[in-house]
Amino acid sequence: MAADAATAPPIVNGAHPGAQPIELVIRLPQHQETKVHLHLTILATSIVLFVSTSILDATNSGAAMGSFVYAMPDRYNPSTPISTPLYSAPASQDFSTRLAKLLVRKTGKLCYVGGSLNMSNASAGGTVEEEIQAFRAVVDVVVAEVMKAGEMSS
Repeated sequence: MAADAATAPPIVNGAHPGAQPIELVIRLPQHQETKVHLHLTILATSIVLFVSTSILDATNSGAAMGSFVYAMPDRYNPSTPISTPLYSAPASQDFSTRLAKLLVRKTGKLCYVGGSLNMSNASAGGTVEEEIQAFRAVVDVVVAEVMKAGEMSS
């Protein structure tokens, strides 16, 4: 066994030794009272992301469980990732599926997305524009974190 192999920490389950979950909070520019919470784990071949929301003045009751979706690149049609819900909650399934597919296209990695994003308490009551703004903010932050980790697939 080479000396380098003996000193290098092993890779466990596709994770680099320093791979720790990243917890982030996004405040939307138009809706400062709504916070989007991200729990992101970047592994060598995949991303695990949990998304939820909270309101500034709300009690700490926790977020309800949302949909959990798996998405992967389609090697025959790379512009259209394949996805399947592993746990389905009708209110969040579309958002979680769209988020997982877009992250696959942007990063080239398998994505697991658990989403319980609830924009109904936002200032306009959860309009399509508010959801799109939250969606874009989450994608921008996650892609930036994956690039920062140097784990983008070619």
